[in-house]
Amino acid sequence: MKNEKPMISVVVPVYNAEDCLKNCLDSIVAQSYSHMEIILVNDASTDKSGRICDAYADRDSRFRAMHFPVNKGPSAARNEGIRKADGSFVCFIDADDYVEPDLLEKLYNNLTENGADISACGADGIRIKNGPAAVYTGREAILCLAQSTPFNLVPWGKLYRIEYVKNNLFDESVFYSEDLLFLYSVLGRVKKVSYFPDKLYHYVCREGSQVHSGIGRRKYTALSVQDFICRDASENFPETVPYFEQMALDINLRMAILTVKNGALDEPVQTCLKRFCQNARRHFNRKSFALCQSKKDALSILILCFSEKAFWLMASFYYKAAKPKKGR
Repeated sequence: MKNEKPMISVVVPVYNAEDCLKNCLDSIVAQSYSHMEIILVNDASTDKSGRICDAYADRDSRFRAMHFPVNKGPSAARNEGIRKADGSFVCFIDADDYVEPDLLEKLYNNLTENGADISACGADGIRIKNGPAAVYTGREAILCLAQSTPFNLVPWGKLYRIEYVKNNLFDESVFYSEDLLFLYSVLGRVKKVSYFPDKLYHYVCREGSQVHSGIGRRKYTALSVQDFICRDASENFPETVPYFEQMALDINLRMAILTVKNGALDEPVQTCLKRFCQNARRHFNRKSFALCQSKKDALSILILCFSEKAFWLMASFYYKAAKPKKGR
């Protein structure tokens, strides 16, 4: 009798995704790797997402649907799925996205053939520098993470040996950049990461998602993540520090732009911008600034570090001028 392949636990955090959830779940059902369990964690959705989760669980025994009574955030939802996982491996798929039918099979084969602890594939719909197939040590993978190449900074599109994930849960006090913190923690403990560039994961960025929304206290947690990683890397992975500091500059810039475009939820815009100005200054130095990817970003970061008021004037003028007129 043939030995059955080990079980893969697929964890799907769900929040108000009724428009795209069926497409996501159908793409999981279609997997050529059939020995899996699909753990759906409904994070107190206010739309029909919870009913969709239950419907799939009712007709396919591989599905399990769990429901939070109050919204706890994606970290808590993923952790709940991890704790309930019975598989030898775990894969994360977001409810907005969809995957190719051979995602799990190729991730598993890539992992086992290379004796790796994590297998990562390519993805589309996200800004990323692709690279050739390669096998990295954990330390080399941390540098890849810092350089944002060749694999992305998020937990999906990867297959993990379950023990590394169960021992490194997501930080539930972090609501923005929690993915980066999770990967930094996990990669720092593994021995080998295997990457191949096949684009088997399709990222879908929805309007109204957290990425596009206004700035509030939850998003400020990204600043503490950047501070922690830069501090820890300076002790344990010094070769990565300029890249992580440049990443911090970029995140401060993106969040400052979002503040000008969409406003601040919990405090005046100027107070919010001042936070990003101060945090950007902490990570600004010759090496991190030299890694800026465009002259426009470099100039914007300089203005942000110089003065939050100057940045507000520059950004508000730019977005006002760039806003299309009605009827055109």
